[in-house]
Amino acid sequence: MATIHTIVGREILDSRGSSTLEVDITLADGSLGRASVPSGASNGRWEAYKLEDIGRAVANVDLVAKNLIGQDAAGQEKIDLLLINSDGSGNKSNLGANVTLAISLATAEAQAKSLQIPLYQYLHQIAGVSESIGLPLPMFNIINGGKVSDSGLAFQAFMIVPTSGDTYRQRLMHGVNIFKALRAELIQMGQSVAVGDEGGFAPHFNSNEEAIEVMLTAIGRTRLKPKQDVDLALDVAASAIPDLKPITYPLDPMSYYEKLVTDYPITLLEDPLTEDDWAGWTALTGRIGERVKIVGDDLFTTNRVRLERGISEKAANAIVIKPDQIGTLTETFQAIRLARSANMTIVISHRSGETESTFIADLAVAVGAEYLKTGAPSRGERVAKYNQLLRIEEQLAGPDGAMKNSE
Repeated sequence: MATIHTIVGREILDSRGSSTLEVDITLADGSLGRASVPSGASNGRWEAYKLEDIGRAVANVDLVAKNLIGQDAAGQEKIDLLLINSDGSGNKSNLGANVTLAISLATAEAQAKSLQIPLYQYLHQIAGVSESIGLPLPMFNIINGGKVSDSGLAFQAFMIVPTSGDTYRQRLMHGVNIFKALRAELIQMGQSVAVGDEGGFAPHFNSNEEAIEVMLTAIGRTRLKPKQDVDLALDVAASAIPDLKPITYPLDPMSYYEKLVTDYPITLLEDPLTEDDWAGWTALTGRIGERVKIVGDDLFTTNRVRLERGISEKAANAIVIKPDQIGTLTETFQAIRLARSANMTIVISHRSGETESTFIADLAVAVGAEYLKTGAPSRGERVAKYNQLLRIEEQLAGPDGAMKNSE
């Protein structure tokens, strides 16, 4: 048994240069776990509360540490329950979800090190999912819009999902090559190749369709084929858009989305409607859910209660999982298990304000998630996650060097 010996919180910077929280947990055997908390630009209103005052967050780490010193790090659920009870609110508004999450994730990493096993292996052991360990498909946000850039595009993310290739490495390199081809295409068009918060380019296009067409042109430059080698995905982030109707005019939003998935090789459509439009979500999923994954992010916010409603109302067939939306690893696992019980697709996701932590890469492998969304293959905080998957694939490779994927 390795007990918690010290807990130290500190202020660090995220990828936008904003202050965020990092926590170190050291166990009695010397094992160190470290976790940091990202932040989003477009946040769902049902996300757990994060303390913006990082000085206060550090003070809250010191406060709650008194109840955790001496606890067995192997008791993840017990520790998380202590955190939840110490907060006492329904949305982590007393301690802050960034405080509870950093402690929760650091505990898991410290215990994995104490056991001398990879983090993804330990997370798999405690997640309570039936899915086997496997590499996710990478989702590259290669054109940034919405609140993560100044491109003027209404939709937040225009993504490619490489699907061909026998290994994760091959799929990663397909994405890298398409990203480089897109850069060359934008330069030829006289467009900016500056990148947004998530590492994708932020060109000034006249419409969402123009962005999609340029992505398809970039794919063509690599001799890869849409549908056969690469799928497209869109994150609308509808709750961050004041009014969808001018964007989809002359069609209503649902007809517009139906046309998009008919005209283009789109396989995932994230947050196409606002976070409380339950009837709209159910109608859209019923209308095109057999052809495309309707992915709930702001709709669910990794919250089991909201997910239960979504399952009951058949509001989506896929979910984005972001641990910082809920505040503990245990609650994250609860949402994943519930989604799996309803045969929903799992997308593990970064935030637009990221840190160099690679925790979500291990999490995606541990729960056999179908997808990992962590930005374009540029900017160190994005590439760190993709590189971690390369290392994990290497560790998991069989005698012939081949790695089975989770799809």
